[in-house]
Amino acid sequence: MGEEPDWEKCPADINDFPDVVIDALNIYHSLGDRVYPDIGFVGKDYTNFNFLLERYNVQKWNVDFTYEIMMEIESKAIAASQKRLKSEYDKIKNKR
Repeated sequence: MGEEPDWEKCPADINDFPDVVIDALNIYHSLGDRVYPDIGFVGKDYTNFNFLLERYNVQKWNVDFTYEIMMEIESKAIAASQKRLKSEYDKIKNKR
């Protein structure tokens, strides 16, 4: 377009984050989803959490921070699921 990009407005790339954040994202996406038809996504299944912490070699002093990152991601994912489900419900309700 003939313009120099404004790097301040560019979204962050995954490589811009520290390793602990990347590990938290990878662990989060490695966990199974708990989804119910009438409720939607209710969160991750943390059964394998400790195994994945070891697998990704997360240091003991980083476990709490890793968990906090994952809880933030999960809360946003649950909210988005509820919003989608409500939208679908409203569409069905309005068709009547």
